[in-house]
Amino acid sequence: MELQQLRYVLAVAETKSFTRAAERCLVVQSALSHQIARLERELGARLFDRTSRRVQLTAAGEAFLPAARQCLEAAERAVADVAAALGEVRGRLRLGVIPTVAAVDLPSVLREFRLRHPQVHVVLRVGSSRELVEQVKRGELDLAFLGLPATVEPRGVRVREFVRDRHVAVVAPDHPLAGANEVALSTLASEVFVDFPLGSAGRAQSDLAFEAAGVDREVALEVGAVDIMVRLVQQRLGVAMLPSAFVPGLSGVATIPVSDAPQRVEYLVWSRSDPRPAAEAFLRLLDLPVRR
Repeated sequence: MELQQLRYVLAVAETKSFTRAAERCLVVQSALSHQIARLERELGARLFDRTSRRVQLTAAGEAFLPAARQCLEAAERAVADVAAALGEVRGRLRLGVIPTVAAVDLPSVLREFRLRHPQVHVVLRVGSSRELVEQVKRGELDLAFLGLPATVEPRGVRVREFVRDRHVAVVAPDHPLAGANEVALSTLASEVFVDFPLGSAGRAQSDLAFEAAGVDREVALEVGAVDIMVRLVQQRLGVAMLPSAFVPGLSGVATIPVSDAPQRVEYLVWSRSDPRPAAEAFLRLLDLPVRR
């Protein structure tokens, strides 16, 4: 059993696709498939059920995955620890971010991090706050930037609060409300909304605010990508609610302050166990405490 085979299995399990796993591992799909098939023959069991539409772990795959992840992480940690003992930071930094992260200028932070630690391979994954915190708990991510309603705090991870923010309404430049000094949620209630998927933290922030205001609204379009959301707003297909700290980077839309706006808190979270050298270096760059 080879470490590369374990990397391929984990990549397929996380992406649920041989194609995306091959792209993540920077290999051709045929090579990845061959190595997994070879491992399955060695184990005497199929790890994945494959159809034309989906890839799913078998019962044997589910049993294999935790130990495989621990083995791979232990090997990578050993290499990184040896390098750290010699004064070098190596290995991987697996960083999760929400689409609307605004607490830090992430490209600038990553540029500085790469200048200081060019031997670190950075893996950046975009997802919802709920997904990202679970991935941190499972050890799939080292750190993650989250955005949650002001009444919710991440559990089971180490937490650093960065910023509290209020949402603004985002409308097309020629929308009748564009240019208003301020609106209330009751004024927006008659609008059709473009928002994040139901159940996501990004959606919950607005849902909770409208509920507190005693106002119903119609969410006609659900989308997880902010760039698509903005394009839908530009076409006057709906109004969006986005954090005020995030919207200055948007173009082709107008923003309106909301008197009883949704509120959110941005956090950085990481595992309760001691971070790996690359994650430790990232925390030090942000002047955050590394050890418990």
